[in-house]
Amino acid sequence: MTRILLADDHTILRDGIRALLSAEADLEVVGEASNGAEVLAMLENTTAEVVLMDVQMPVLDGFATVPELRRRFPEVRVLVLTMLDHENYVARMFDAGAQGYVLKNAAISEITYAIRTVAAGNPFLCTEIGLNMLYKAVAQSGSIGTDLDGSGHTGADLTARELEVLKLIAEGLTNGEISDKLFTSKRTIETHRQNIIAKTQAKNTAALIKLAVSRGLIS
Repeated sequence: MTRILLADDHTILRDGIRALLSAEADLEVVGEASNGAEVLAMLENTTAEVVLMDVQMPVLDGFATVPELRRRFPEVRVLVLTMLDHENYVARMFDAGAQGYVLKNAAISEITYAIRTVAAGNPFLCTEIGLNMLYKAVAQSGSIGTDLDGSGHTGADLTARELEVLKLIAEGLTNGEISDKLFTSKRTIETHRQNIIAKTQAKNTAALIKLAVSRGLIS
């Protein structure tokens, strides 16, 4: 039996994951935390093989939590479950000591496979990120995309959802208006916007509009 500690500041997401994992005979959720500080405190008295953890949390986020967790509880393995899909975040979390990285939009079958893989002592990187990184490597070796500012960065690695958000940003919508239009949370839109900026290295909204025009998203 693999004992799992869930760490995410959204109660409804923790409830959903717990319900899904309850169908797996070899997986057991033994505790829940809403931030990294609670994770560290709970591990003092709770035995867990895997911490399934978000990156963006209040009080103590994933970047700060993982190194301390690995120092104090080296036998516990960390599987990141997040919306942040840029390779910079992936690299930072693996450098901090995480053993696995999976996106929240992954199928439950991939999440459970990731838990079992990490619990067995093996690294895991979800399919979507792996394919995006492969696509980016191919794009950078060829001539795909449009140079934004003469730096050579094309922005060719944006996901379909990020392109959709980019189009709405370029149309002048706020994060709140975009979240209403796409039927998702404002925080999710803020994450997409952060990913877009990180991927394109755009310095401001004007640069994002230029990118949207270059990709034919607006005229």
